[in-house]
Amino acid sequence: MKLSVSGRAAAAAVVAATTLLATGSLAGAAPATPTVAAAPDIPVANVKAHLSQLQSIATANGGNRAHGRTGYRASLDYVKAKLDAAGFTTTIQQFTSSSRTGYNLIADWPGGDTTRVVMAGSHLDSVTAGPGINDNGSGSAAVLETALAVSRAGLQPTRHLRFAWWGAEELGMVGSRYYVNNLSSTNRSRISAYLNFDMIGSPNPGYFVYDDDPTIEQTFKTYFSGLGVPTEIETEGDGRSDHAPFKNVGIPVGGLFSGADYVKTSAQAAKWGGTAGQPFDRCYHSSCDTIANLNDTALDRNADALAYAVWTLSS
Repeated sequence: MKLSVSGRAAAAAVVAATTLLATGSLAGAAPATPTVAAAPDIPVANVKAHLSQLQSIATANGGNRAHGRTGYRASLDYVKAKLDAAGFTTTIQQFTSSSRTGYNLIADWPGGDTTRVVMAGSHLDSVTAGPGINDNGSGSAAVLETALAVSRAGLQPTRHLRFAWWGAEELGMVGSRYYVNNLSSTNRSRISAYLNFDMIGSPNPGYFVYDDDPTIEQTFKTYFSGLGVPTEIETEGDGRSDHAPFKNVGIPVGGLFSGADYVKTSAQAAKWGGTAGQPFDRCYHSSCDTIANLNDTALDRNADALAYAVWTLSS
């Protein structure tokens, strides 16, 4: 369920007030300003429209969007075309893994202080077993729609905004590690936050927040508090997604996760709904990770939280 306009304004006040009191380590962190209230409600229908396109791409390319396969490159081309039309400066970064060519897609929004960069990213590849709509079409589509919302709003953030879609995550964060390893020490120091979104629409969802950088963590937690949605610290994927290469070189990181193959407990079902004793995503890394393998409410809430964090941390 989406928060009403008045409810979103209340949540904005909570986030702004809490951020003002935060003592986190976000590089160059400055007090939040009331402009965070302008963060948009990301239409879940738009996110799902991107996911339908990724499903169609997988279906037309052997049932997957894996590294080195035609479905991956078609997915990247779809995302790039949307960003180019919206006014982003896009760059394709090429690398090789397992004797196959892989690609990262980087999109920069014009303006903002390029010595203080806020990045949001997700891995665009699936496993070879299936189309990867929750893992990780969900994160990729939400990051894309947030970037398009930046364009629609004509956002002029204080910090520079950069979005990324990583290749070959399923082979061990290959694409994101390649990106980080090829940054100069100066350019690494300019990234003040990297936000990661890997599986945010799980069909039996939980609401998990990374506990890495305190300021980023608090931004997400207070946003969900404004919705009345309790969160837990993310542990299942710790170090297993694209935030890890950034964290390993000292870049502040954070993110959201709705669960993979861990089993939902009775206590978690009591506070989040869903089915205790079942995985958060029974189709994790399987052929059934299709467009039907999503929880719309989780996808909606997490996409809105993603946008809220982008607006807040870049202001």
